[in-house]
Amino acid sequence: MKIALAGAGAFGEKHLDGLKLIDGVEVTSLVGRRLEPTQEIAAKYGIGHATSDLAETLARDDVDAVILCTPTQMHAAQAIQCMDAGKHVQVEIPLADSLADAEAVLTKSRETGLTCMVGHTRRFNPSHQFVHDKIVAGDIAIQQMDVQTYFFRRKNMNAKGEARSWTDHLLWHHAAHTVDLFAYQAGPIVKANAIEGPIHPELGIAMDMSIQLKAESGAICTLSLSFNNDGPLGTFFRYICDNGTYLARYDDLFTGKDEQIDVSNVAVSMNGIELQDREFIAAIREGREPNSSVAQVLPCYRVLDALEKQLA
Repeated sequence: MKIALAGAGAFGEKHLDGLKLIDGVEVTSLVGRRLEPTQEIAAKYGIGHATSDLAETLARDDVDAVILCTPTQMHAAQAIQCMDAGKHVQVEIPLADSLADAEAVLTKSRETGLTCMVGHTRRFNPSHQFVHDKIVAGDIAIQQMDVQTYFFRRKNMNAKGEARSWTDHLLWHHAAHTVDLFAYQAGPIVKANAIEGPIHPELGIAMDMSIQLKAESGAICTLSLSFNNDGPLGTFFRYICDNGTYLARYDDLFTGKDEQIDVSNVAVSMNGIELQDREFIAAIREGREPNSSVAQVLPCYRVLDALEKQLA
């Protein structure tokens, strides 16, 4: 399986680290915004081709599939561009920053029959897989999810502290993780509300947001998001169930009494990004729909669209 990766930034390198661990996979092309740093990362990972032009990569015979880690605003158009070139594609979260663009990607994937997957990583983190397996087995049912997504990001910087060429978004990016995960764990969402704090004068986005969700099952979710939080960073999940409480912190899982649960045997790796990439590659090889396919995650973007209309 010959893979191209577009977007050689902080998250792109996480995918490159994961892909190295998957048998029978070779990254043959790397696409970045600026050629010189892209060439440096290509050399670091032993990738033979580096370019600043996605079309150049898509024209190559040694590319079967593409992973897009580019700015949010480019995701939908580039996913369609990849499928038009006959390449399978995995788009990092979020699929798009509008419902119309997300639906256009779904339409193209159905027209071409190519594998199109979205990087909703929480479906693959071992901590959340552990909870999901218990739900599927009928051992637990979610009553409430309480989620905190906190960053300190008052300037346009990426996870490596480098200047970003685009502006991140609490609703279309960070809320997408939890909206999709809640539906994945508790069932279809039937009600959603949102409020937001002041708009940042330079970034032009809300820096704080509160979202409420209700599932068809009756379960509820409360999501707090902030780019103003100068403290522990990341996303922290509390699953309050009819039979136990679980706290998920990235790939680690704890009981409600803060006793750690061993999730090392849930999957072949503890790395959610690697597991996500393994699913993408396996789905292509097996000719099946992947978990987190564009069709499966589209309901998330319908909810985000409804919330955006509320906020407007």
